[in-house]
Amino acid sequence: MTGAASMPGRPRGGALSGQATPRAHCVLAPNPSPMTLDGTNTWIVAEPDSDRAVVIDPGPLDEGHLRQVLATAERLGKRVALTLLTHGHPDHAEGAARFAELSGTHVRALDPALRLGDEGLAAGDVVRTGGLELRVVPTPGHTADSLSFHLPAEAAVLTGDTVLGRGTTVVAHPDGRLGDYLDSLRRLRSLTADDGVSTVLPGHGPVLEDAQGVVDFYLAHRADRLSQVEHAVKQGFRTAPEVVAHVYADVDRSLWPAAELSVRAQLVYLRERGAA
Repeated sequence: MTGAASMPGRPRGGALSGQATPRAHCVLAPNPSPMTLDGTNTWIVAEPDSDRAVVIDPGPLDEGHLRQVLATAERLGKRVALTLLTHGHPDHAEGAARFAELSGTHVRALDPALRLGDEGLAAGDVVRTGGLELRVVPTPGHTADSLSFHLPAEAAVLTGDTVLGRGTTVVAHPDGRLGDYLDSLRRLRSLTADDGVSTVLPGHGPVLEDAQGVVDFYLAHRADRLSQVEHAVKQGFRTAPEVVAHVYADVDRSLWPAAELSVRAQLVYLRERGAA
């Protein structure tokens, strides 16, 4: 991610942990940082009248947090039946194997290296557990293995790091690619227009209620940054560090390493199109 820019959409209640919708409950991991904002959102998702739940992104390998997720599910009257991953970055997935051990569940992910069990995840898959329906939406770009999960019953989408509750995300070059990321944002935009998705349940930051406005902001932000990078290259700033120092001069320097990853992805994107 690259900073806490102003976002359209309104955080629901402003809470970063607790019940976000009737079917989605957030447990905030204790790993705040400039890159993770307030920490990683671990989501417990279940039908209100079911005793089975799905956990999305157990988070870092923090025993206290993993046990808190299980205790929260139990308090809600749920048994964790399945673990899903939006992508493999450690702040989302490092604790998955230990959580699977604690909960006795399989782990499903796009990347085979992250799976525990026979089933993975792929575009178009529908995960059904205890009456809950989650539709797998491929959203590569932040990373090659990034997925989102459409929760039709709530008109919501769980976006991992593809869309954040505050600020914008990094395109993590070389694994992440800007062209893929722009396609993923357009795919999410179609969900808001065609499927009525209105709520973003992000991997970091608060819930956002204006999904379409958020995605439109992200698309505009990316277009603006790409234009700035292209202009910087034409001015003679050639290397990624040079471009970052010029384009991201007003951004906290603690975020420059992440910005450099995005700039590298933008430079590749421009070169592939003969613009750099």
